[in-house]
Amino acid sequence: MKRDKIIYWVTTGLVATGMLLSAYQYFSGPLMAEAFKQMGYPDFLRVEIGIAKIIGSIVLILPQFPNKIKEWAYAGFGILFFSATLTHFLLNDGLERKVTAIVFLILIIISNLYFSKTHYDKNENISGKKI
Repeated sequence: MKRDKIIYWVTTGLVATGMLLSAYQYFSGPLMAEAFKQMGYPDFLRVEIGIAKIIGSIVLILPQFPNKIKEWAYAGFGILFFSATLTHFLLNDGLERKVTAIVFLILIIISNLYFSKTHYDKNENISGKKI
């Protein structure tokens, strides 16, 4: 169980740190705005994703949030990382961008698997009810 918690916290910490740093980039300069423009996405989407990354990171890290809310954050990050991976492949972006998106997708999957292992009883579903 201790090993599971370590894996959970390391992967969750890596995702949250990466997303907070990424959100900072989304708001701090014209490079990200230009990248979104080149990808064909509207600028407001950059702002929405940046805000979502901050909120999602806080939800995953702070234990005060209910498990159901954390599951929503996991779902949001999963969709975000899958979409980022798809976008970078479709636009034939450089290898670094493709690999980064895939690594974060793998990290969020591992974090979610170990979240379930460490936060739910084996006989309990996501709603907290015994099965």
